[in-house]
Amino acid sequence: MTPSKLQFATLAVHAGGEPDTETGALAPPIHLSTTYEHPADTALLEGYLYQRYANPTQDRLERALAALESEGSEQPAKALFFATGMAAISALVARVRPGQRIILADDGYFAARKLMSMEAQRIGFQLDLVDLTDEGALRAAFSTPVDLVWAETPSNPLLKVTDIARLAGYCDAKNALLVVDATFATPALLKPLALGAAVVMHSATKYMAGHSDCMGGALVMREQSLFDSLYELRKLHGSTASPFSAWLTLRGLRSLPARLAWQCRSAVQIAEFLAAHPGVAKVHFPGLASHPQHRVAASQMREFGAMLSFEVHATAGDQLSGDQLSGSFGRARAIAVAAKLKLFTNATSLGSVESLVEHRQSAEGASSTTPPSLLRLSIGLEAAADLIADLTQALALDAG
Repeated sequence: MTPSKLQFATLAVHAGGEPDTETGALAPPIHLSTTYEHPADTALLEGYLYQRYANPTQDRLERALAALESEGSEQPAKALFFATGMAAISALVARVRPGQRIILADDGYFAARKLMSMEAQRIGFQLDLVDLTDEGALRAAFSTPVDLVWAETPSNPLLKVTDIARLAGYCDAKNALLVVDATFATPALLKPLALGAAVVMHSATKYMAGHSDCMGGALVMREQSLFDSLYELRKLHGSTASPFSAWLTLRGLRSLPARLAWQCRSAVQIAEFLAAHPGVAKVHFPGLASHPQHRVAASQMREFGAMLSFEVHATAGDQLSGDQLSGSFGRARAIAVAAKLKLFTNATSLGSVESLVEHRQSAEGASSTTPPSLLRLSIGLEAAADLIADLTQALALDAG
């Protein structure tokens, strides 16, 4: 069968996982060599010259990433793997020129926002933060020329869901490049290229690798000239990932569908529990019917993901005013809840086998726009009942 006819779970196992032609080994080999023999005139031998340019292990992974993003489509994609997600983001930002205008989603990864703000000042391009889920804000944002639109769906940490096909229509009308960070969804749940995006970006450190033991970033696209430009930037910036990181990520991809299916089921149960808990003020999870973009998420995602965030509030016994609840108390209460959790580990990152919790405002620092009472949860592979029991005991914490 051709790759375009295979279902995602099958592709995840087999794409890039062909037996080694030299030995027949089923586990892909790791090619650690930094340099390759070539003729005296420096003509390439077997297509490889230097690890920073390309290497066989990375090529396997990039074939797999391209196949997963192209699932069900006859249009082939091309993938580039980077040392980190931020390296992938930096390569795209490096293409922006003075005087150009960039639209960035108002809620998203804080480091990406910080990088673009710094580069806007250094390079001299215009950067506008826009709520891409608000139709009125979209119309206003696209009333003037725009060169690049950076969306993130579901977003970090408020889990906003952007209607990619609708946004792509706006971008097409302005001839703007649409980039979608789909780290929370992965290609298992969302296909931005099929919905009209020009580039899909992933922090492969998260769900793709899936075990908190390697870093990586990926850009996947269809346009050859864009691919060539980004390949050259990666080569010259020195942001190619190590073969070992590529190998670990390729291994992680093979179990991605199974891991994510379990995590998504658990996330629904946990979100429903939190939504009904008297100590929780608000739950951000697109799988809840109360989520503002629930219908959009249901129309473009296979499942709703395994990331969620929630905001705590005082219990009846706290006897605090509304001002206190929305201010420092909310922050203190959230941190206290996080500190009491036993199965959820207080740690940065997400998408791994263990469940994580993080007080995002503290992690993001002084420039954070995240509500002080918010905790972000990454649901792992533990039993949902055990995670709910852990949240139950932590939310019972006496505020006094």
